[in-house]
Amino acid sequence: MNCLQNFPRIYASPFELFKPHEAKSSSFVHMMPVMMDATDLDFRRSVVLKAVSGSKSSSEMNEVAEEKKSDEYSDTMTEAMGASLTYRHELGINYNFIRPDLIVGSCLQSPADVDKLRSIGVRTIFCLQQDPDLQYFGVDINAIQKYAEKFTDIEHIRAEIRDFDGFDLRMRLPVVVSKLYKAINRNGGIAYIHCTAGMGRAPAVALAYMYWVQGYKLNEAHRLLLSKRSCCPKLDAIKSATADILTGLEKKSITLKWKDQSCTNVEISGLDVGWGQKVPLKFNKEQNAWSLQRELMEGRYEYKYIVDGEWTYNKNELVTPTNNDGHTNNYVEVSADDPDSDRAQVRKRLTGEDPDLTTIERTKIRKFLEEVSDHE
Repeated sequence: MNCLQNFPRIYASPFELFKPHEAKSSSFVHMMPVMMDATDLDFRRSVVLKAVSGSKSSSEMNEVAEEKKSDEYSDTMTEAMGASLTYRHELGINYNFIRPDLIVGSCLQSPADVDKLRSIGVRTIFCLQQDPDLQYFGVDINAIQKYAEKFTDIEHIRAEIRDFDGFDLRMRLPVVVSKLYKAINRNGGIAYIHCTAGMGRAPAVALAYMYWVQGYKLNEAHRLLLSKRSCCPKLDAIKSATADILTGLEKKSITLKWKDQSCTNVEISGLDVGWGQKVPLKFNKEQNAWSLQRELMEGRYEYKYIVDGEWTYNKNELVTPTNNDGHTNNYVEVSADDPDSDRAQVRKRLTGEDPDLTTIERTKIRKFLEEVSDHE
């Protein structure tokens, strides 16, 4: 069985497979929540769209534009995540204490938000956004970072993860949580973990930290998180990342097929490329079908077909239950060739319905987090 001490060798130095991937702005999507602490509600609730006669002022035009962007993201979220959560960027920063020392929230929008977080004891601002996230809503991250540098009692750190990409989240979690773990040990106080809306990447990183470092069972941490904040972290990515650290990684070749010779173009989205990207299938004349052969690491992957521009699923392959919004995806389970091996049994336990870590496993993970290079 590949154990922890072999893990850095599996991930080529400096952890090439954990490096962030740039997302194309044209395909960038978000999940948006509406959740605020009472300290924010008093002065944020007044931001509303006003009907005015005649021409609109520039501030009103900007307000309309921001609301339109929030609406677009909310619509995209439903398609990409299958969860009816809404993010209103125009209402400003929103957050929730998950624990007294851990906050999950939305993105900082101006240097003034640094002051707000310092006032409640935040010592680490942990940003998971990529540049396209920031550009979409016009957030000046350089101004925020430079302002934070003026103070000795707070540190701003970026650790990028691609939004709505469970595979990138899985691959990035070990390095990202390592950065968070070291920052919290270094700075003390409260850590503020955020992505754009604080509904996907940020809660997932918080969950992994609680699971790997703070001694929670994963489902226990998940219940606590959901009791504090409405969000949809990808549990499968956390489970797979946990197994990756403790067992190493193996790949297996899979083949997906779409049998329809009348169509002119077939693609797949999701899988290991995320919902914002597509992989083309090739038409095989001998099999009279479109096919895709791909090397995948062990784990569970959801995906959908795009046939001549129409998103659909293949009834002849495994499908997920239809969710509350009527969405159904295909999925594939990739596992080791020998399901009875010790390694396969450990991975099966750690990716099961109610996983937990042994004392030895948790110690190994903490050691791994301490030893990961800070240079991505």
